[in-house]
Amino acid sequence: MYLLDTNILLWWFKRHKSLGPKTQEIIRDPDNVIFVSSVSIWEISIKKGKGNLIVPDNFRDFLDHEAFTELNITHEHASHILKLPQHHADPFDRMLISQAVLENLTLISTDNKISQYSVKIHDGYQ
Repeated sequence: MYLLDTNILLWWFKRHKSLGPKTQEIIRDPDNVIFVSSVSIWEISIKKGKGNLIVPDNFRDFLDHEAFTELNITHEHASHILKLPQHHADPFDRMLISQAVLENLTLISTDNKISQYSVKIHDGYQ
């Protein structure tokens, strides 16, 4: 079971050339459960609202078409952030790390700072 970092989700949507072949294989494999956190949708919405990111208004349709599994933020996820070391200041990434740890998911990311945490990670460039 995997959790997509926000940039990986956007790269998948845009079919970005930096997304590695192994990562593409993992996401395409129907036997893999691929989670998308509500924190990623929140981050995308904030960046879109500020004009820093262009995604279509029907981005939710893309998510539904891909059959990703929605992962909502729980009180436990939010509370667990206090137990994380301060290696990373980005609150969205810290929530993704918390969710991956508590839900025993492999986080697919290209962010080197995330590897400083005790979380299973797959390098999205692979």
